[in-house]
Parts: sequence; structure tokens; C-alpha cells
Amino acid sequence: MLLEDNKYCFVCGKSNPYGLKLSFSYADGKISSEFTPAPMHQGYKDITHGGIIASILDEAMIQAALSEGITPVTAEINVRFRKPLAMDRKTVVEAEITKKGSRLLEARSRLLDSADGAVIAEANAKLIR
Repeated sequence: MLLEDNKYCFVCGKSNPYGLKLSFSYADGKISSEFTPAPMHQGYKDITHGGIIASILDEAMIQAALSEGITPVTAEINVRFRKPLAMDRKTVVEAEITKKGSRLLEARSRLLDSADGAVIAEANAKLIR
């Protein structure tokens, strides 16, 4: 299967009019980005939908692999939600590759509150090259 970026990724695609349009940067072996949820991202009133959070965590791990020249897909993801994310609360997502095999990668990511560094959610994933 050919994996091609057509700029419509829901999380990072700049051409997707409904997407989050996150930009990722790489430093010291980690990928990071900022995200501030808006009302269109909510599940319950004033609370960010867990699927949005999971998507951000997943994409951050994919971006961590891409930054190392590896083009993967997610085979398995485990997300742990620590606390609700309120609307308009600025966050930082960070991710890194924790293990590299010939076919399988392992990665982890965290979504942190920018104000106090509290962990909002974290994930571990297995990615296939």
C-alpha cells in the first residue's frame, strides 16, 4: 500500500477545512505541537471529545516516526484519559519512539495542560512500518 500525504489529514492536514491543522516540531528526539480546543471539538458541554484527544495523541506518535524517516500506520493504540480538557484550554502534545524493530515500532505520547503541565491524557501505540 502506498501511503501518500494529500494534506487532508484530520489532525495535521493544512488543506482539510474541517481539520485541526496542527503543526509539529522536532527537537531532542521528541515531536511536539500545541492545541487549544474550541466548541466544535466538544463532546459534553465545554469538555473536549475524547476522540479528538485520541486522534491528537495518535497523530503525534505517527509524526514522531515520520521525523525519523519512517512511514508507519497505527496497529494498536491504548489511551488513558487522566482529566477532562475544558474548552479554550491551551495544551501541548509530545511524542517519541520508544522502541524500533525491523517491522514494528513502539511509541508514547502525552497531552499536557500548558498552564500547569498536568497530564490530560497519554497513549502508547504499536506502529507498523
